Formats: sequence, C-alpha cells, structure tokens
Amino acid sequence: MFLEKIPEIENISKEEFLRSYVRPQLPVVVKGFAKHWPAYEKWDLDYIKSIAGERVVPLYDDRPVSHEDGFNEAHAEMKMAAYIDLLKSKPTNYRIFLYNLMKEVPGLQKDIRWPDLGLKLVKQLPMLFFGGAGSKVFMHFDIDLSNILHFHFHGEKRCVLFPPDQTDYLYKIPHSLISREDIDFDAPDYEKWPALKEARGYVADLEHGDMLYMPEGYWHYMKYVTPGFSMSLRSFPGKPANLMKAAYNVFVMRHYDNLMRRWKGQEWIDVKNERAVVETHRKLGITR
Repeated sequence: MFLEKIPEIENISKEEFLRSYVRPQLPVVVKGFAKHWPAYEKWDLDYIKSIAGERVVPLYDDRPVSHEDGFNEAHAEMKMAAYIDLLKSKPTNYRIFLYNLMKEVPGLQKDIRWPDLGLKLVKQLPMLFFGGAGSKVFMHFDIDLSNILHFHFHGEKRCVLFPPDQTDYLYKIPHSLISREDIDFDAPDYEKWPALKEARGYVADLEHGDMLYMPEGYWHYMKYVTPGFSMSLRSFPGKPANLMKAAYNVFVMRHYDNLMRRWKGQEWIDVKNERAVVETHRKLGITR
C-alpha cells in the first residue's frame, strides 16, 4: 500500500474548506479545531465517567462477522463507568461504536459548537466512539456514504483512509460495507493479499481536539494508539449517485444480507469471504 499523509492545517474558512476539500473530495486534518469548545477542556475519560457512568452501553470487539450476528449487533453490554475503568486499566478490544450518547446525556450537547463549514450537518446524529489501547475498527465505509467530520478526544488515534476509487484493491466483501476482516492493515501480508500492493490511500494521527474530514464513501480503518474517544458529525452525500447508493445500502443491501444470513447461516459468510478474494483477483487479472 502507498499511504500519503493527510494534510494538516491549523485554521480554515468555510470557503476554503468547500473549495479545497469538499468539492474535490479530499481529506484534511484541522489541528486543534475544537480548542474553542468547552469540550476541549472538559472531555476526557474521567469526565465522561462522571456524567454518564450509570448508562449501560453497547460494546463491540474484533471477532469476525458471524451469521448469528445482526447488522451492527453489539457483542456485550457494560455500564459506562465500568467500561472506562477497563479502558484505563489495561488494553481491551472492546469498543463503543456509533453510539448517540448525547441523546442519553443531553448535557453533553452544551460542550460542543456546531461547525460552520458549509456542510448541512444532521444535528440528530452526533455519534461517539470509544476504544482501548490497540483496539481496531475493521476497514469499512459508512452505510449512508456521508461526509464525516471526525473529532478526537483524549489520547491518540491512527486513521487510514482510501477513496472509493480504490475499492477494487481492498478485498471488499459482497453485500456488505467491509473488507476482509483477516487483513492486518497495520502490516499487510502482500503474498496473501497482493491487490493491496496497488492500493493508494491516506494516513493521519489524531490528537485531542483534532478534526478529520472524511469525504463521501471513503473507506476507513481506525486504531486507538491509546485509550480515547471520538465524535462524528455527518452530512448526507451531495452527489446524487452517492445518495442513490446510500438508499440502496440502507433499504435493500443490509436487509438482503440479513435474510441470507438467516437462510444460509455460516455458509453465506464463508461464500462472501471467498468471493471477495476471487472477484478482486479476477478484476485485476491476478492469478494464484
């Protein structure tokens, strides 16, 4: 893989953001974007524990997808206080994924300021993500293909991104949003996954208060270097083709996949995993 460092800037106007990044669909990191928010001073793991400690939260780990799992079905539950104690005590694979904690704890909404960057943000969907040191999020793209403003808090996080035009190299699983889960995107085995040698993407290391802009439909892999959490704000895709793809993903693809899991069981998962390799190599003319 060839990974280019995502540009880092200190400040940006709405006009420059739209002209240089949204319209050409290029990622960017704005360092310390949230430094003028109350959250910049307040948001750390201890604060979240104090304000939301009694909330029972859904947890996900890095186990492979099973036919027994529903779409985005959690693997466990735990009180937020106990989960944060776990994060601070030792590495863990348990993550909180796509969780609207602000709906559960409305007081958190006072800690952020909605960015005026020219995107029509969906104010009902500020999602939070938590992870322990070394925990990873599989390479995937979001079901609604939204533009994402991703803010990181407490600690460090590494993000690897690929534009949609790199899909052919990423061993995408049919009827899903992910690539093969057994690919180690920190150290890919190019003998086993030769198509990855041609993939061209981006990498960024986020710190407290940084904002990463991820354009529509970008693939992303996240690794928590230290325990921490992030918040995503989203704007529905502006490209009509992506709106159509998003509607298909939400109203057709995921329901078809769930139906096939119930009907075929693990056989359906195994067939899709094999097809990801066969179809990737066929498209690229790779013979094994």
